[in-house]
Amino acid sequence: MNKVELLLHGWDSCYEKEDWYPPLTDALKELSAEQANWRPEGEAVNTIWENVHHLIFYKERLLKRMTGEESDYPDGLTNDDTFAVQSSSNKDWQETLDRLQSIHQGIREQIARWDEEDFEYIFPNRSQSVGRWVNSLIMHDAYHTGQIMFIRKLQGSWPSRRSFD
Repeated sequence: MNKVELLLHGWDSCYEKEDWYPPLTDALKELSAEQANWRPEGEAVNTIWENVHHLIFYKERLLKRMTGEESDYPDGLTNDDTFAVQSSSNKDWQETLDRLQSIHQGIREQIARWDEEDFEYIFPNRSQSVGRWVNSLIMHDAYHTGQIMFIRKLQGSWPSRRSFD
């Protein structure tokens, strides 16, 4: 397995194929907008929807870099800003999930076209290779997927036992 194949395995595992932990799609399955907006009372915890919005932000930045649409992050935006959600409707929640899927798939399509040497490409004004950047996003997805499952456990919407293949 070469570096690109390994990245694709990680990319698929963090989003839709079960490996050592449930993928993000399983963590988001059958959630309503109300559940996605829920937070424990009195707790300073991001909601599931806020976490998803944050994941979309960073995936979208990578995809735009990969396609040459963007070179820098938006001015004045902080990491905390990337969690902001402006809506709470079921329609908007479904649109958020669709956007997540579209961006994730777009990045996958870009990676699938790579030759091994593309892994080492460094975008202008960046210090790490695009391959390392993708690998970091895989770990980032896994981290936030764990948070999402924990929130679901707190709200009682995650099974106490689940089977997987």
